[in-house]
Amino acid sequence: MTKPGTPQGMRDFDAATVLKRQFILDTIKTEFKIYGFEPLETPAMENLDILIGKYGDEGDKLIFKVLNNGLDNEKNRDKLEKGVEEIAAGKASKFLTERALKYDLTIPFARYVAQNYNILTMPYRRYQVQPVWRADRPQKGRYREFTQCDADIVGSDSLYNEVELALLYDSVFTKLGLSGYSLAINNRKILAALAADCGGAEKMTAITVAIDKLDKIGIDKVKEELTANNISNESVEKIVSYLQIEGSNKEKLKQIKVVLSPSDLLAHGIEELEFITDKCEKLTIDFTLARGLNYYTGTILEAKAPSGVQIGSIGGGGRYDDLTGMFGVKGVPGVGISFGVDRIYDVMEALDIFPQSIAKGTSVLFMNMGEQEVDIAFTLMQKLRGAGISCELFPKAGKLDKQIKYADKKNIQFAIVLGSKEIEKDIALVKTLATGHQESVPLSDLEVYLIQNMA
Repeated sequence: MTKPGTPQGMRDFDAATVLKRQFILDTIKTEFKIYGFEPLETPAMENLDILIGKYGDEGDKLIFKVLNNGLDNEKNRDKLEKGVEEIAAGKASKFLTERALKYDLTIPFARYVAQNYNILTMPYRRYQVQPVWRADRPQKGRYREFTQCDADIVGSDSLYNEVELALLYDSVFTKLGLSGYSLAINNRKILAALAADCGGAEKMTAITVAIDKLDKIGIDKVKEELTANNISNESVEKIVSYLQIEGSNKEKLKQIKVVLSPSDLLAHGIEELEFITDKCEKLTIDFTLARGLNYYTGTILEAKAPSGVQIGSIGGGGRYDDLTGMFGVKGVPGVGISFGVDRIYDVMEALDIFPQSIAKGTSVLFMNMGEQEVDIAFTLMQKLRGAGISCELFPKAGKLDKQIKYADKKNIQFAIVLGSKEIEKDIALVKTLATGHQESVPLSDLEVYLIQNMA
């Protein structure tokens, strides 16, 4: 007998959870539309060569690869063994696997833009809400299958795009009731200037990947990782000084000019940060923000949960000018953000801020009073459903206590008794289960009564 269970890091969602998640998704989608974004969906799988090499060495290891069909273990044993070795080394093996589950929505989006560049109206503003998969170590707030909600603008290098996306974050989080969230901003040009001071551009990835782990492993471990990547002691100390910059946004921008050597990269990074933060007061400059994804080229953003909820980021994004260049379409600027729906859900659960009204399914239960009575109740139920009132009929006649207990367990608001006496008088006995109050309501007034008294 097979023991039932879900794969590690993946979950079932019961009705209450689905309704809460839908509340989050509907709130986000509504704001996407208000800000002028249009929907897009891409396949669950992408060709592996589309994904591999786009997320850095750490990210590539987390891509779920899909085995090719029709592999013959005996006939192709040598090829299989070589393929397994290549996959274990983080490389691609076309014999073993040519496809993978998508790691995020950004690279598939870039692929779509490259494929359809000649027919898209630029700037192209799209939103996308779909599941993605990562072979990560499951823990609180981190799953192997989760939903991303992305909004991107491509075909424009205006910094007002970044301002809009920051304001979009604020609008969504405000409507969800997530007061106390924080929205951090940094710029990859400044990180590139730091790398130039600390061994050159070839050290950029090692430095940003280490900095990106600061919140998780602490400054001492970051120093160890930098040293292990052949960063000199002098450069490590400069990186530590960089990470210790504090104060207001203006004070931080002053300090960065002292810590790092003057350069065009640094000047452009500071200029962009000044422009964006001047126009969105919710943004806080955070030079420890790195977002270790190779495709970011300018602004990087990260939204964090309110203090007191240990869950990390609930959204992030940034500018990725020329991301489509890897697919042969050069010079297409882009910027985008992502909402971590699963983490937002966990935060809202921890803070207990979901509206009570969204966790409801059926509003009205028609009690089963017998075969003849059910025929009339069924017709009436369909009429109420037509008016948008969610109803169901208890499937089998029996004791009313049992039927009431069923309604209580499902948090149904009203129970309707329509027996032979009620039918004779053209009335329904309506019981409000939370209070025990019951009232005889003319059948002609039942729809209006229910609508007026629904919680």
